[in-house]
Amino acid sequence: MKFTAKCLTAALITICMPAIASGQQLTLSREQCVEIALRDNPSVIIADMEVKKVDYAKKELTASLFPAIDFSASYQRSIELQTIRMNMGGESQSLKMGSDNTWNMGFSASMPLISPTLWKSISISKTQILANLEDSRASKLNLVNNVNKAYYALLLAIASHDVVKENYDIAVMNAEIYEKQFKAGTASEYDVLRSSVQVKNIEPELLQADIAIKQCKLQLKVLMGISTDADIVPDTSLTDFQKDMYSYKSASGISIEGNSSLRTLDIQKKILDKNIDLKKFAWLPSLGASFNLSWLSLSNGSPFKDQHFNPYSNIGLSLSVPIFSGGSKYYGLKQAEVQRKELDIQREDLINTLNMQVELAIDNINREAQQIATSEEGVRQAKKAHEIMQKSFEIGAASYLDLRDSELADTTARLSYLQAIYNYLVSTSELDMLLGKSVDYVLAE
Repeated sequence: MKFTAKCLTAALITICMPAIASGQQLTLSREQCVEIALRDNPSVIIADMEVKKVDYAKKELTASLFPAIDFSASYQRSIELQTIRMNMGGESQSLKMGSDNTWNMGFSASMPLISPTLWKSISISKTQILANLEDSRASKLNLVNNVNKAYYALLLAIASHDVVKENYDIAVMNAEIYEKQFKAGTASEYDVLRSSVQVKNIEPELLQADIAIKQCKLQLKVLMGISTDADIVPDTSLTDFQKDMYSYKSASGISIEGNSSLRTLDIQKKILDKNIDLKKFAWLPSLGASFNLSWLSLSNGSPFKDQHFNPYSNIGLSLSVPIFSGGSKYYGLKQAEVQRKELDIQREDLINTLNMQVELAIDNINREAQQIATSEEGVRQAKKAHEIMQKSFEIGAASYLDLRDSELADTTARLSYLQAIYNYLVSTSELDMLLGKSVDYVLAE
């Protein structure tokens, strides 16, 4: 990784994260916002924790391959000893059997020697980790897309505010011109009132633009997982992205193999394949080993006196051979095979859907790229027409109505141009998420 100025800035942001919560203003690029979100967003943190949880579950299952050792101890006090009657010398006599106190303690150990189902279950748990990793990746892809759109929305709100503010300044200037003309006797009081009302009409739009900026900043901060008291300022403008815009010729050279839904289905396919093997392994025998070491003491009278513990131990093997289970194993296997076939159909349908979505996305991007070029030319023409009308109005060669028409046309053209850029950026971000573009590109820069 090259140590560039951008990397240094990202490192400083990481170090200064506590300062962000103090309400200080921080200028951030889109990449830096994504990097902070991937580190601090709660949904990403939870997704990573899910991966750890499944890894612990796999280790828990793997521990079953090792010996299980237990210690146990028990004490039993006889209230009434067992009595048996025996004929001895022609007479029936009663004999008491047993002892008052019975102490028993010892160790037991067991471990599987041959357990095909356990081995396959461990293999399935390893594949399940891949499924959770893909879920985490999907969560990050979705977060990156949302952060991108929130950042672009903030740029659009700021640019729109600038357009409205400029329109407001022009309206104020025109009102001042009418005020001067009225004092000079070349304009009527009606003209002065009409221009003043126009200033008042734009003020709510300016206020709404300010509110839009605050809302976009709040949404971006929530996605980034930082304090809402912090103030985020973009380091670029919406029009700066135009130089990096391009059009897609076709979808033929675009791969959908990185799509998260498709990758998830492929992992599920592996799990189902192993599950089928697990069902088959249920017919195989299993072998286990056991070992016991105990101490036994039998005595009468006090349980704490004259205790003599005698050891005894044994070792053994246990073999389990499945013979008949009413067909449950057979039907369980058939069920798993049906699920496998269903997944194949789902994957084929998903591929067709994804290809269609990619085609539509590329068509939208190409159309929006053309719209940007058209809107840019419209902005140039509207600006020139407004400048001509402004000069004509200042010398009295144009009416106020003509001036307002040119101002509205210029404002509408500029806002349409900004909206076209925003739509293009959002569409490319959506396509990146659809294609499963790597979320590590920020750290790799």
